[in-house]
Parts: sequence; structure tokens; C-alpha cells
Amino acid sequence: MEELKKLEQVQRTLGFMESRGMATSSDLESNRFLANLIVLLIQPCGELGLEKKCSLVSEHMPKISAAFLEEASLLLSREGISEVEDKHNGCCMPAMISCFRNFVDNSLQLDCDNKKDAGLLQTNFEDMAMVGFDAMQRANSTLEDFQCRSYFMFHGMDVNRPQLLFKYLPVLSFTESFIYQLDSLNEKILHLPTGGITVSERGCKEGNQRLITKFTDAFKSNPFVPLEGLLECRGLLTERIREEFRHGEEYWALERKLCCALMSKEKISVEDVLRAIHLKSFDYRVLNLLLYQLRGEKVNNLHMEFLSVSEFLVEVSDDLFDYEDDVIENSFNVLRMFVRIYGASKAPTALAKYIAEAEQKYESLLKTLDPQLSLNYQKRCEEATKEGGKISGHRLGTWSIPPVIGDEDLYRSNFPDSK
Repeated sequence: MEELKKLEQVQRTLGFMESRGMATSSDLESNRFLANLIVLLIQPCGELGLEKKCSLVSEHMPKISAAFLEEASLLLSREGISEVEDKHNGCCMPAMISCFRNFVDNSLQLDCDNKKDAGLLQTNFEDMAMVGFDAMQRANSTLEDFQCRSYFMFHGMDVNRPQLLFKYLPVLSFTESFIYQLDSLNEKILHLPTGGITVSERGCKEGNQRLITKFTDAFKSNPFVPLEGLLECRGLLTERIREEFRHGEEYWALERKLCCALMSKEKISVEDVLRAIHLKSFDYRVLNLLLYQLRGEKVNNLHMEFLSVSEFLVEVSDDLFDYEDDVIENSFNVLRMFVRIYGASKAPTALAKYIAEAEQKYESLLKTLDPQLSLNYQKRCEEATKEGGKISGHRLGTWSIPPVIGDEDLYRSNFPDSK
């Protein structure tokens, strides 16, 4: 975890250097060395200010020669102080630098005058590489479904062999938890009140806007950089996984855009809605691609295509089941979006059309699977639907669209504690 935080700090510093013209594309190792040096210099050190630090460096730098550093390195090695190797580029730095890995940029602390609003974000977005217990709990149900029940069969893996589960669990669990940590941050952005989104009456308008700006800034540059670095060091990162991470960023951006548009009575497009619902299961695809990498197997594109259609149907089914809750929470929900686009009377019919088209494609691809795999997956889908207590969902042959909510503001007014 600490290594991920350090990696993220260096990456942000490299971006800052580029914006100030200090970085050169021709010498990446030099850039990273300078980035690590900058990170070291800005670490808190007693009461030393930045000007004093710069003065000390200017005064003593002429005395620090290559021979001096070699002698210091030998001395430190003899005293048992290890070196930290940056496996990403082969650059080694003394371990003393790693002592400051808990650096937190004080200029980016929450500063809303209303402290209650600060409570909306219990996870500091500057610690993006950290995975909280809540994120791990939320990720657990996904891992149970993915690993043990729905996807292992596509890899010819026996879920009754626990050694297989624990062999791949650390990477898959950390990855899914990391994604949920980012998803939680995205939800907090949605639930912060602004001048145009009256989700609640709490908070100061200026402070809320500063919080929203800070949180969204975390998504402007790749929030997956720490996770990508971890996977790359372990030889697991592929371009397809990178692409799914980009899809995750795109989904969160669409979710914010669409939900804010609903609350502010702005128009939305069906293209954006369909794009979002297809992107929503990007984490399942990341886990699946990781499992191929962990097992050293080539990706089965037929299986990936079939599962993507199945994931779409599952997402729609989940949205129908959670429709009322999503209205209250102002969360992305395909039925909510269709009601805004087509109106309350036409939305169910319009959505049913897309469901029918997806089911037709699903049935077509299902026939191309190995017969035993096809049978096993159908059984699993039926079990999942029954266990979830849903009355709508593919494979059972019945879909039930709940009564639509034409006036969401009026509906939410009946739930004063809603976000």
C-alpha cells in the first residue's frame, strides 16, 4: 500500500514537472530521479521551511560528489540500511527516502466551513491508493459471484478446489476493492450539493464547490495509475486491461453527467445512457482479463463477447430491481434515464425493445458455447436470480418493469433523509 502511495506521488510530481517545463521526454530516468528528489524536499522535517531547505541544498550540493555518495552508500549498507529499488525503471534510491512515504499535501485538506459536509468524504482523495474496509466489503459480493460461481467455469476451474480460490484471491480482491474505493469517491461527488443540484439543504455553496472541484480533479488524471503500476510490476498489465480502466473512467464521467442532468432538468441522450450501461460492468471484465493473465492463458474472445451481453442484461435487471432506491439516491439507473428521454408512458416500451435485442444476441451466442458450459451457466443465472429475490432477469423468461416515477422531486420529498 505504501509503495502505491509513493508511486502515485512520483507520478503526480512528474506531471507537475512537465507542466513547468522541467521534464524531458528523452531522459525518463533523469525525470524520475528529479521527481523523487522533489518529493523528498517537500516532506515535513521539523520546522524547516521550503526556503531553508533550498538554502541548505544550495550550500551543501557542491560538496556532494559521486565519490561522497559512493562512500555514504557503503556506510549505509554496512549498517544494514537497505535500498529501495524502483522496479518500474531500475532506479535505486536510499531507503531514507521511503521513510517519508506518509507525506500528505496539507494544501489539499478539506476546507469547507461547514464541517458536516467534510463528513461526506471519509476517504481523503489524496490517498487514492488506499483501500478502505468498506470498499473491501462492497467488493466481496462481486468476488463471490465472479470467482466462485459465474466466471470460473469459463476458465475450466473447479470452484470446489479452495486452493484455486486463494491462489488468485489477493490480486483479484485488491483490484476489485481498489475499483470500489474509486467508485465510492465518485458517489460522494454525486451526493455533494451544488447551486444547481438541490439534493439536500446542507452545506455552504462555496465550500461544496471546492470539494467537488477537488474530488473531480482526482478523475481528470488517470486515477488507476497506482493500480496499473502494481499490476505492471507483476507482469499482469495488458493493453486490454488498460482499456477497461479507461472505460471505468468514462463510465464514472457519464454517471456524473447524466445524474446531474436529471437533477438540473437538462436533456440527456439515449446514446450516452446506452454507452453507460454497457460500460458499467468494466470491473468484471478487468477481473476476467486478469484471471487469463494469472493463469497464463490466451483470452477467449468468444467468451468475453458472450459475457459482455450477459453483463448488460444483468445490469438492466439490477437497475429495475433497485429503481426506487436509485431515484432516492440520485444514482445512475437506466429506467430513470429512459423516463427522462421518452416520458413515463413510453419509457417501459422503449427499454423493453433494447432488452429484447440483447436477449436475442444472448441466445445466439449461447448456442456457440460448449454445451456443458452453456448448461452450467444457465443454471447459475437462474440460481442468482432466485437468490436475489428478483422477479425480473434474463434466463427466467420474465421481465417486470416497476411503476415509473414521473416526478422524482416529489417522490424524494417523502424520504427526507435521502442524500
